[in-house]
Amino acid sequence: MDLCTFHSDRGSQYASEQFRDLLCRHGAAPSMRAKGNCYDNAAMESFRATLKSGMGMNEPFETQEDARLGIFDYIEVFCNRQRLHSALGYRSPLDCER
Repeated sequence: MDLCTFHSDRGSQYASEQFRDLLCRHGAAPSMRAKGNCYDNAAMESFRATLKSGMGMNEPFETQEDARLGIFDYIEVFCNRQRLHSALGYRSPLDCER
């Protein structure tokens, strides 16, 4: 199982065999979309901005464990159970699934 997914544009530095091998050695999976897709990173960039502003991230986490716990709490507790989503009729994902 991969530890994370590394999403990037199709720059030659990210598409190189050496970089893909480095990701593999560290348990990460590369992620790139089709060539010429200008919206490739839009969803991830939007999520990252929402995550940073929603968590009030003014400073980096002190440890990886702090990051993991903080992000888990934000997504699983706040976003999935409390945050109202307009695309779901102003319900939380949990309420929508019920």
